[in-house]
Parts: sequence; structure tokens; C-alpha cells
Amino acid sequence: RERHMDRGPFSKELLSGKVALISGGGSGINFGIARKLADHGCSLALMGRREHVLIDACAQLKQENPLIDAIAVSGDVRSYESCTSVVDRTIEHYGKLDILVNGAAGNFLCAAEDLSPNGFRTVIEIDLIGSFQMSKASFPYLKQADNAVILNITATLGNPATKYQIHSATAKVGVDSLTRSLALEWGRYGIRVVGLAPGATEDSEGLRRLASEESLKRAKTVVPLGRLGNKEELGYLACFLVSPVAGYITGDTIVCDGGAVLYRPPQVTEEQLNAINAMLKKTPQGKL
Repeated sequence: RERHMDRGPFSKELLSGKVALISGGGSGINFGIARKLADHGCSLALMGRREHVLIDACAQLKQENPLIDAIAVSGDVRSYESCTSVVDRTIEHYGKLDILVNGAAGNFLCAAEDLSPNGFRTVIEIDLIGSFQMSKASFPYLKQADNAVILNITATLGNPATKYQIHSATAKVGVDSLTRSLALEWGRYGIRVVGLAPGATEDSEGLRRLASEESLKRAKTVVPLGRLGNKEELGYLACFLVSPVAGYITGDTIVCDGGAVLYRPPQVTEEQLNAINAMLKKTPQGKL
């Protein structure tokens, strides 16, 4: 209840009257996004394969704020028939669909030479094919909405590359391309398509599963802002991207990683740089 009353940068009516369908919405970063959308007036349909997780997520949202309208719609993004069923059930309950968040994803660490074709295929099916299938299934209803938006949750794994995640990196680069292509084709229907690429995010499922304590400490040293991201920031960014405030943004993927994607190992250490500068100060002008 207190969380709902927290002061934020936007009006609590920012998304009033909107309906959002969120794949993978029962946990992790996607649940954080769901919470913020609901906190700003949006009705929710949370999708995932584990119905009990979705039911618990809806109950948690309603416990925080009894005014929140959220339903659980179980389904598997790898099956187009399941995708259409989830969309149909959402429409049956709410009568419309304004926002689709493609957040369902799969990932694990594995060297390329050890990765099975089935493991590679599974992640592509969930992340990339699943995002397309949910978008296609939602399209007939999104084009009827005012200011409809598809928000694709992606990553920076493919920019430029990430070890031991060739499956997820390949899928996410495909999702980025999907964002641009759908924005280009569906803009004429008034549908915006945007991406959100989080960096390392504290207390996220991905961080718990994929990162060790040592790698977390190192992660903070390669992030220019010197810290990990959090779900609160991602939730507010998602609210902005799906709101009318971002009404002229489409086809772009917004990176929210504290500048981590910019990092490259320095050619000299800070100590070496100081030593060089000290030497230069001692060198008579024109003698170097």
C-alpha cells in the first residue's frame, strides 16, 4: 500500500484506462514493470507458463493496492495457438488491448562448443519467436486502440558480444531488429514499437542465476555510474515509453545500464596516468 503512494515523476493517472498484456509478467524485471504500470492506472494481464506464479503476482499487486485490476492468463509464447488464446482471454476480460510487453525470456551460461542445438533453439523460440508471435496475435486489437504500444524487453548482450551467452545474445539482437521492422511496418496503424535493454539489475532473477559475488563486484567497476540498476528505475522508464509522453518515439531501443555498454579497459591505469602527468610537469617545455 505504501509503495503505491510513493511519489514518482509521473501522475498516477498517466496510464489510466489502458490495458497491458505482459509476457513473463509474474516475476523478475517484468513484474517490476507490471507493478509500475499498475501503479499509474494501467490494468494488467500477466502471462507465463506457471499459473501459480501469476496468481501469486496478481494477489501481491492487489494486496499493495486493492484498486489494481490484474488477471493471470497462463500460456506459452513458443506456441502461436497459446499466444492467440492468451490475447483472446485478455480481450474477453477487458474488451481491449493497448500495450503489449514482450518480456518472456530464457537464459543460462554455456560455452558455444558445449551448447546443444536444442538449447540454442529453445532460447530463440522463447525470446525472438515468442516476441513475434505475441505481437502478431495482438496486432488485430492493437490497431484498434488509440496510441497502442509494443514494448520489447531486450538486452545489451549482443553489443558487441558476450561470452557464454551466444543463444540469448543472438535472440536479443533479433528482438532489436524486430523492434525496428515492426515500427517501420505498423506505424501506419498508429502502433509504436520500442525496446528497453536493461543492464545488470539488482535483485533480478537473471543476476541471481547468472552472476557470482565476484562478478557482481567487477560489474560495478565497469559501470561508469558505479552501481547496478534497479527495478524501480526500469519500471518508471517503461511507464514513460508506453505513455503518450513518448508518443513520437518508435523503432528505438533504450539502453538502461548505467553506461556499461560504453566501457572498454583503459590503455593505462589511473596510477600510470598520474605518473605520466607528473613526469610531464617536470619536463622543461619544448624538451619532450
